[in-house]
Amino acid sequence: MKLLGKVAVITGAGQGIGAATAKKFAEEGAKLVLADLNEQNLMNRAEEIRKADGEAIYVVCNVADRNEVGQLFEEALVKYGHVDIVINNAGIVQDAQLTNMTESQWDNVIDVNLKGVFNVGQNAAKVMKDQGEGVILNASSVVGIYGNFGQSNYAAAKWGVNGMTKTWAKELGKYGIRVNAIAPGFIETDMTSALPDKVKDIMKAKSPLNQMGRPEDIAGYAFLASNEARFITGAILSIDGGLVI
Repeated sequence: MKLLGKVAVITGAGQGIGAATAKKFAEEGAKLVLADLNEQNLMNRAEEIRKADGEAIYVVCNVADRNEVGQLFEEALVKYGHVDIVINNAGIVQDAQLTNMTESQWDNVIDVNLKGVFNVGQNAAKVMKDQGEGVILNASSVVGIYGNFGQSNYAAAKWGVNGMTKTWAKELGKYGIRVNAIAPGFIETDMTSALPDKVKDIMKAKSPLNQMGRPEDIAGYAFLASNEARFITGAILSIDGGLVI
């Protein structure tokens, strides 16, 4: 087990990539603190993990709210006394072309996908500096590297996540803290399920593998969180089925 005895905080853990990551981390022996806005989804994920002999608690948390993020880490420390890994996964999409995008669409995505990542990363860094070690893994996207039609807000947020990832890696390395990001391509999640089949077919065709990824494909966070990746920091790892070759 790569993560035996490690404590991992996972945001956006109620569904999709976050839920798949939680399942993988539990299989690798981690103790989990699951965070999301949807309490029912959190309850379901925690129960599934416990039934599989894993260990998990959950905290309802809006990552865009600094006070709620602070409370998330307080509850993690009260329960376990330390936090070894943070998966900064929570995110939303509200797409529109530039000339049609509303202020609320811009603000909502930036608040969750950029400010939220900052809030969680800042709290994680403070805890991990005191411990003298830790791993922060941020959810980026290929959109944050190459852009995407109708996603000015999402692209801006993910570009910012990439910049913060590299900055934090430089700032926190001396404290024994590694910081990396994963940049998924098109993944079959609730975010993409509502798209027309025609759009999904276009997404598949862009990959040399002619398929979309599954949430389980991104659960490779476990490698970056483990000691096997002890010399990897400041990296943006694309998991996209060759989308951008």
